[in-house]
Amino acid sequence: MKTATAILIFLISGLTILAQTTNPNYDETLAKKLGADDYGMKPYVLVILKTGENKTTDKEETNRLFRGHMENMQRLVKEGKLIVAGPLGKNDKTYRGIFILDVPTVEEAGDLVQTDPAIKAKLLDVELFPWYGSAALAEYLPASDKIWKVQP
Repeated sequence: MKTATAILIFLISGLTILAQTTNPNYDETLAKKLGADDYGMKPYVLVILKTGENKTTDKEETNRLFRGHMENMQRLVKEGKLIVAGPLGKNDKTYRGIFILDVPTVEEAGDLVQTDPAIKAKLLDVELFPWYGSAALAEYLPASDKIWKVQP
């Protein structure tokens, strides 16, 4: 009898460990606003920017295209499509930077990146990957706009 009771207690405690817990801080309104699933996550597209095949030495043209690149990024942020962007350090893979786009498909991301003048002119090339991350990622954007002192 003691053995049976011990086994029953062991099995019940094991089920308790495997049971999912609910978040006492869960905010259903915020989760819906951000498009979160039950895990607080959602699909995005990770874009890796790489050096493109256009090797022009025309500085004026390059500067014009990269100004357009920055303006396009700002437009995508205002539209709520670009969540994260930034350059990568020097590397042996010709990777230049990343974007995380708040779109559900690689196809939609492909359409968005083609609005970038530096990509259209092939100064930059892209690799696109589905990525699953925190739906709260977009919440950092308002804070990030309050901490830079000098615009790059």
